[in-house]
Amino acid sequence: MMIKYRKEVEGLRPYIPGKSIDEVKQTYGLTHIVKLASNENPLGCSELAKQSIIESLKEPSYYPDGNCTALREKLAKKYNLKPNQFIFGAGSDEIINMITKTYVAKDDEVITGDITFPQYKAGTLQMGGKIVEVPLKAHTFDLDGILEHITDQTRIIFIANPNNPTGTMVNAAKQLDFLNRVPKDILIVMDEAYVEYIKNPDFPQTIALLHQYPNLMVLRTFSKMYGLASMRIGYGIGEEDVIEKINRIRGPFNVTTAAQVAAVSALDDEAFVQHTYDVNEASKAYTYSRCHQMNLSYIETYGNFVMIDFGRPSPDMFEALQSEGFIVRPGHNLGMPGYQRVTLGTLEQMVAFFDVVEGIING
Repeated sequence: MMIKYRKEVEGLRPYIPGKSIDEVKQTYGLTHIVKLASNENPLGCSELAKQSIIESLKEPSYYPDGNCTALREKLAKKYNLKPNQFIFGAGSDEIINMITKTYVAKDDEVITGDITFPQYKAGTLQMGGKIVEVPLKAHTFDLDGILEHITDQTRIIFIANPNNPTGTMVNAAKQLDFLNRVPKDILIVMDEAYVEYIKNPDFPQTIALLHQYPNLMVLRTFSKMYGLASMRIGYGIGEEDVIEKINRIRGPFNVTTAAQVAAVSALDDEAFVQHTYDVNEASKAYTYSRCHQMNLSYIETYGNFVMIDFGRPSPDMFEALQSEGFIVRPGHNLGMPGYQRVTLGTLEQMVAFFDVVEGIING
């Protein structure tokens, strides 16, 4: 007899990761692989963070600080906010799940884009909520379209800015107009996982708006710019009442000691952040240049990845690249058949990547 499970689980599917580097090596008989699939930092992480991780391993028998006190205080000072305006999780994924567990009940509606970070949908469906996916407009969140879909059942709006996987951004003026038009009883979550890669003056300073909009929340992560993806640490910022409610369902000791100390040290290493930014900008410029030379269409990005249309079916190009030692994220898995999402590696990696691309296309 089958054990009964919640019917909300029926529509969910487990996350299926791509092949690991070792699996690709074994499958194709390769000795060197370049992974450009998961928007990770090709430079790794700060040496300061690395040393803090090593130091933390001296006392593995102790539970971590369940309050993330040192990190909480450091971020509060950085953003000039109160310490209890922060909540921490094992990556932004966990915080998104905590948000939906707190605010979404059966048949409640959550609005987001149709091509965006899939955890918004997964977090909603697991609570029995209804996901309302508004088509992107020019590969960007259609804020007017979202406003048109708001109903009495709407509880949360998730917006990734910049958006993953398209890399596009909502500018400050459009975001401000949007915030002023959304009912105050709807939680607006701005997911800014790639914010450190942006120095465009038109990008919103969302954190500075928190005191004006009690229904606004911001998500940030240490997985991208700071290179701590394997540590699993992200954070949310909002009004004290919102954070307190979410904190009620947070599990104890959900962020490891290694992750906490690494994040604190990463914030101290501004030179590493600047170097990562410079490398990303150089690789982005080179990527655009090679795409123009090869007449490949791409979406201008504000993150550390680019969506590129290689002019052939996404699964075929994905396999061809993988067989040559380059792992990317196939667009057909992201709702964009024909495209590949390519993480911006080092300049050396991008030169090698496009040389392989040219060989595949001309071969």
